Amino acid sequence: MEAASMAQANPARLFFKRLFRRKLVLVATIVLGVIVLAALLAPWVAPFKPDAMRMARRLKPPSDINWLGTDEFGRDILSRIIFGGRASLGIGAAVVVLSMSVGTVFGLLAGYVKGLDALIMRLADAMMALPDILLAIFLVAILGPSAGNVVLALSIVYAPRVVRVVRASTLVVSELPFVEAARALGVSTFRILRVHILLNVASPILVQATFIFAYAVLAEAGLSFLGAGVPPEVPTWGTMIASGQQYADDAFWVVLFPGLAIVLAALSLQLIGDGLRDMLDPKLRKAL
Repeated sequence: MEAASMAQANPARLFFKRLFRRKLVLVATIVLGVIVLAALLAPWVAPFKPDAMRMARRLKPPSDINWLGTDEFGRDILSRIIFGGRASLGIGAAVVVLSMSVGTVFGLLAGYVKGLDALIMRLADAMMALPDILLAIFLVAILGPSAGNVVLALSIVYAPRVVRVVRASTLVVSELPFVEAARALGVSTFRILRVHILLNVASPILVQATFIFAYAVLAEAGLSFLGAGVPPEVPTWGTMIASGQQYADDAFWVVLFPGLAIVLAALSLQLIGDGLRDMLDPKLRKAL
C-alpha cells in the first residue's frame, strides 16, 4: 500500500526508476546528457574557436594543449567536435520533429480512415523499398546541399517508418470500446484522433523517436562523408571525417575522435530507445 501510494504521489520518480533499472540505459543517458550539454554550452566549454587555424600546429597528435590533437589546418579537434555536436544533434532533432509530425498525422489517418489506408500505405511501402541512404542522396542532390535540405530529405526518408508504427497502433486502439462509444455519441473524427487515439499511441511514437534520432545522426554523417550533406565549412562530425580521411594514415586522430562521437551518440540513443520500449511494453515490462 505504501509503495503504491508513493508511486501515485510521484509518477516521474517511478518512471525513471523503471527506465534506469537496466544500468546500461542509465549509462547511455548520462553519456548522451554530457554530449548534449557540451554542445549547448560549446562557446563556454570549448578550449578554442572551431575555425581558428594555426598551421604551425598542423596535424599534431593529442597533447596537453590540444587534448584530441589538431586537423590539417591546425584546428583543435576537441573544439570542433563540441561545436560539431550542435549541428549534428540539431539536424537529428529537427528530423525527429518533422518526420514524427508528418508520420503521426498520416499514420493516424491510415489507421482510422479506411478510405485513405491503401493510398497512404502503398506510398509508404514504395518509399521504404528504396535504401535509406540512396533515397536521401537523391533528395539532397535535387534540393541542394544545406542543413535545411538535409533535414527535409531525411524527414521524407524516415516519415514512412513512423506511418507504419502509428497506423498499426491506431488499428488496435480504434477498435477498443471507449473509441466505439465516442463514435456512437457523435464525437468528431478530429477529437477522437486527438484525444482518444493519439494519447494511447504515444508510447510507440516516443520509442520510435529515439531510434529515428539515432538513424538521423548516422545518416547526416554518411551524407556529409559522401559530400552530399551540409557544406564542408559547417563543422559537423560527418564533415570532420570527410575532410580528414586523406590524412588518416598518418594522423588517425582526425577521424577517430569524430567517429567515436557519432558512435557514442547513436549507441546511447539506441540504448535509451530499447529501455523505453522495454518499460512501456507491458509484456516486456514484466520480464524486467
